[in-house]
Amino acid sequence: MALELHNPVLIFTLQVLLIMGVSRGIGLLLRGIGQPMVVAEVVAGILLGPSLFGWMAPGAFGVVFNEQSLPVLNTVSQFGLILFMFLVGLEMDFSLLKGRGRSTLLISTASITVPFILGAGVAWRLYGDWAAPGVALVPFILFLGTGMSVTAFPVLARILAEQRLLHTPVGGTAIAVAALNDITAWCVLAFVVAITKAQSLGTSAATLGLAAAYTGIMWWGVRPFLARLSALSQTREGVTQGKVALVVGMVLLSAMATELIGIHALFGAFLFGALWPKTEGFVQQFAHKMEDLVLVVLLPLFFAYSGLRTQINLLDNPESWGVGGLLIAVAFAGKFIGGALPARFVGIGWRDSAALGVLVNTRGLMELVVLNIGLELGVITPVLFTMMVLMALVSTFMTSPLLRWLYPRGSMVRKQLDDSGETDGPAKGRYTVMMCVSYAASGPGLLRMSSALAGEEPGGRLVGLSLTPPPVRESDFMRPGETSGFPSDGALGGVMELAAREGIAVRPFSMVSSNPSQDIGDIAAMKSADLIVLGWHKPLVGQALLGGVVFEVMQRAPVDVAVFFDRGLGDVRRVLVPFQGSPHDRAALTLARRLVQGGGARATILHIVAPGEESPRKRQVSQNMREVFNTPGEPVELKVIPHGDPVEAVLTEINEGYDLVVVGIGKKWGLHQRPVGFQPDRLISGSPVSLLVVRQSGQPIGEPEV
Repeated sequence: MALELHNPVLIFTLQVLLIMGVSRGIGLLLRGIGQPMVVAEVVAGILLGPSLFGWMAPGAFGVVFNEQSLPVLNTVSQFGLILFMFLVGLEMDFSLLKGRGRSTLLISTASITVPFILGAGVAWRLYGDWAAPGVALVPFILFLGTGMSVTAFPVLARILAEQRLLHTPVGGTAIAVAALNDITAWCVLAFVVAITKAQSLGTSAATLGLAAAYTGIMWWGVRPFLARLSALSQTREGVTQGKVALVVGMVLLSAMATELIGIHALFGAFLFGALWPKTEGFVQQFAHKMEDLVLVVLLPLFFAYSGLRTQINLLDNPESWGVGGLLIAVAFAGKFIGGALPARFVGIGWRDSAALGVLVNTRGLMELVVLNIGLELGVITPVLFTMMVLMALVSTFMTSPLLRWLYPRGSMVRKQLDDSGETDGPAKGRYTVMMCVSYAASGPGLLRMSSALAGEEPGGRLVGLSLTPPPVRESDFMRPGETSGFPSDGALGGVMELAAREGIAVRPFSMVSSNPSQDIGDIAAMKSADLIVLGWHKPLVGQALLGGVVFEVMQRAPVDVAVFFDRGLGDVRRVLVPFQGSPHDRAALTLARRLVQGGGARATILHIVAPGEESPRKRQVSQNMREVFNTPGEPVELKVIPHGDPVEAVLTEINEGYDLVVVGIGKKWGLHQRPVGFQPDRLISGSPVSLLVVRQSGQPIGEPEV
């Protein structure tokens, strides 16, 4: 086996599998605390390097990441990085800067200048003891200043989307500032690389002159051709394989050109994408064809290679940890001051200004690019490289928690409701039903059920809610769209069209949500809802029928929850309500009464007793029924059946011609509320008719029945 691992293809394949698996595994763990994937990939790279893997299993580490295999890993990771930087430029829409001229320019300039100056000051003090031997002072200062001042545009876009800030004023400003920061950072990096590589002032001037000339050729010579290529891609055939090959070839040629000029291949790839005309159809199609492979396979290789260079064990004394802490503090303070104070100066509120100061601290990938270039050129030492990698990780990690502190989840939901005009105060005397629509297929049945429960009495209202997860693809973050209000398409759009045809009044609201169960509860409380109606969908393998999001909503919601299992519900003429007297049963009885009073249905209350035993609770059940159906003459009857298996008794009774079963959740009816379970809930899976499973808020399952 040891001899087989000398095969370079086998070793590289093992490296890719290991890097992908660890990155995705850590990503799943960190997603629960709101961290972007880039943080997981940086952490995975560090864990796979000598800091952990090499320390815990030096023998295995020496086999998997032996010195002979690292050049191959580096080459492939650089190729993936070139493609990724092209995608970053391709997805950078300069129309985001329209209408934000002076304020964006001021914030962007300050958020680069202030940390650059602070970083340069720290570099000047550290030069004697921490710079690599033989490195001049100017390149050392320029690299540390650049490392302190960068902002990662793609990572910031993902964080904004997950925090529901992407289409808010502060999100738009942050995106525009980050776009300018990225452009400025690449120009500064190109200048720094040219100065560092040049052997004389004349050589550096020639390099910068060639870079300017190349940029001009790209703008006036290549860009018109790219515009025609984009127009050709709007045909029915779209972005073909031939066009993909042509574009990738041009990206690589641009990367080669800037590498030969002496500024770095990544600059050419980024420039080629940034100058591409932003035709939405082409950008979306081309990005979708490339980014999955780049983001899932190739880009993590770069993070892993950076992790292999990160040796935390080099920080082996209090002085080195003190310098590392100083770099983190200076980097964060410089970016925060450079972003927050100018924002406040141009009239942005203190909270939004502080948020901008936090957001521009998102460094991520761009920081690692700068650091790897500095390490390759011998400007920074492995020790300083490790310190700066930790600085990038900590500053990026801090962004999401600080944003959640500045913008609590409830306040963001409230703000979006205010923006859409949906916060109209308590619904005095009105019964409000909030239906949650996830899929278009379940929309019609859910609409009919919810409108029947809302009733037609004056003041009754029906709210339609659609929650969509944050975009998965990087290219989807910058798509134009709204985060609240009536969507033009999707599940809720179809429901609204049907409601308009049938004359049902629905107040729609939609938004992006990374935590749907919590948001559903928050919105229900803010809209003064009396009932949440969820549509049921096939669960994941191993998940209980009432598990997943349904389970979480029932646990958290501050109001009653009903889960609708649609088996082709039409007119509701006969309703069956299994009843043993639990709070959930009484909630089901209340909903059945609304169907009876609003739609003219007839209700049958089914009470199960043990065989051969007269029901000592029949009188109490009748009293509960009279308390709910308190209007004389209502079409309701009580039916008592002796049976040893309550679930089987209900399934037998269903065959007597009922249209709908309204049942309270509970073990008595075989309806166990649990997140996972491989045994089907018999009543749900065995019923041939539609069901409405009800849980009364604040009441646990298993409470003794009355």
